[in-house]
Formats: sequence, C-alpha cells, structure tokens
Amino acid sequence: MADIASRRLALVLCAAATAVSLAACGGEPGSNASTATESSGDFDFEGSTPLGKVIPIDARESAPAFEGELLDGTEFTSSNLAGDVTVLNFWGSWCAPCRIETPEFQAVYADVLDSGVRFLGVDVKDDRQMAQAFVDSVGVTYPSLFDPRGEVAMAFRGFPANVVPSTILIDRAGRVAAVYVAVVPEEDLRGALDQLAAEETPR
Repeated sequence: MADIASRRLALVLCAAATAVSLAACGGEPGSNASTATESSGDFDFEGSTPLGKVIPIDARESAPAFEGELLDGTEFTSSNLAGDVTVLNFWGSWCAPCRIETPEFQAVYADVLDSGVRFLGVDVKDDRQMAQAFVDSVGVTYPSLFDPRGEVAMAFRGFPANVVPSTILIDRAGRVAAVYVAVVPEEDLRGALDQLAAEETPR
C-alpha cells in the first residue's frame, strides 16, 4: 500500500511540474519574436459578430497596437493604419477556405482602394516561401504581415488565434468594429464596409 501511495504522489508532483512548465512556455513566443504587440488596447474578445454586421459605435473597444515584418521584408506598424477603415484578415497558405475567401477579398480591395479602406493580411503558422507563392498565385496586391507564431492575434485579447481564416474590422477611430470567426463572403464584407464608410469621421 505504501508503494502505491508513493507512486500516486510521484504522479501528482509530475503533473504539477508539467503544468507549471507549460504555463511558462505559453509566454515565451512573444518575448523573442520579430512581431511585437502591445496589449494596452481595451479590446477583449467576447464573441464573433454576425456576418455583414458591425458592432454599435458605443460598444466598440480600442484595438491594440502591433508591428512586424511584411512578407517582402518591409517593417510595418499598425500606426500606419490610423484614420482609415482597416480589414485585418488572418490566413495561411495551408488553409483550404482561404483559397475561396482571399480572391474575394482582393476583389473588394481593388474596388475600395481609393476610398479610405486599408487591407492587411496576417499570415500565420506558415512558411514565408509558401505564403508568398500563395499570394502570387491568387494575385493579392494588399500587404500581409508574416506572423508564424500568431502574435498579432494574441494582442487582441481572447481572440481565437487558431481559427483561420478570420477577420477583424477596425474603424477610422482605431476601434474594433467587427470580428468574424469564419469565411466572410464578398457581399457580407462589402455590406460591413459600407456601414463603416457611412459613419462620420471622428474628430
């Protein structure tokens, strides 16, 4: 009996040590990666937005700041998006639904390019060469951050970073206006952007 009790105690201690180790590892990716995030924003994910809809203005929260490197190696910071409506789309070359969604996003981007709407892809859990090949094959002309560790998604607190594709819309005041955790059909994206474009420019 004493031998059995000792074995049980050893198992409990081992499980506890493993849990502590995993918790420590959870904070590691953000400390040494090339993509930096700032979690001082007020946004906290509480659920997805219905497709084609946006969050009421008085219920929106500030988006966090983030920065990193684009697929072409250019440095990028989210401050470059200030004053514009932004479509932040999380994708990967390995993601089958992205092959349907991305060409439609490109079509919308081409139409709104000169109307104060910015598109920024965020390529996650990917190989840079494969990601660039995907972009080239689809004919995407808007930029994408190379974010293999998914750190931009982690900056949006509680946002389900493992769900790809997913899309966050940010209004001209830098607030999260929609969170779509699914493929976004072209007509739904256009409808949401029309709603944001119709809003008064913040002073």
